[in-house]
Amino acid sequence: MAQLLAQSGLPGELAEPGLLSKGPANVINSAQTSLCSLDTIQQEMERLPQGTRRLAVQLRLPLDPRWIWSVLTDYANLNRFIPNLASSRQLWRRGNRVGLEQVGTQQFCGLNFSAKVELELEEDFEAGELRFCMCRGDFRRFEGCWQIGRTGEITQLLYELTVQGRPGMPIGLIEQRLREDLASNLRGVQREAERRAAQS
Repeated sequence: MAQLLAQSGLPGELAEPGLLSKGPANVINSAQTSLCSLDTIQQEMERLPQGTRRLAVQLRLPLDPRWIWSVLTDYANLNRFIPNLASSRQLWRRGNRVGLEQVGTQQFCGLNFSAKVELELEEDFEAGELRFCMCRGDFRRFEGCWQIGRTGEITQLLYELTVQGRPGMPIGLIEQRLREDLASNLRGVQREAERRAAQS
């Protein structure tokens, strides 16, 4: 995955699991920031065995990371600004761990498709990380991480997702929609964070 990201213009370090825990200061160094232009979404996907897909998207924007964090952790209202998320409900909180129930909706070839997941999230504000993993739901595997980094006045928002459909799911269509949705998700978070910053 690191090699794929580097080829696409995304910093390879972002895909190394060991580096994700080092915090925003180590996400992207000053030499790498030129690889991804401001307000341009960089995206890459890796096909893994058994119908598993790993995707990573990144966006750089001149916005205080606290506004992005406030949007990502506004769990009860995520469906208001993230496209194709029909509902989002917080089930519980235990310290920095949160349980969520989310329902996403899509249209494939004119047919409505919905998927429900229960997620466990781990918040790490200091590291700028929000990790999530499916406890139960309509996928065999659904896990990933939102990561917020900072270089000077520029904030980097990274979204990584690994997903594996259940038997019978049209993985080709899911793959296509995931590519579109991840970019839309970043834009939705960006718009809401910018709106909150403008109103502050």
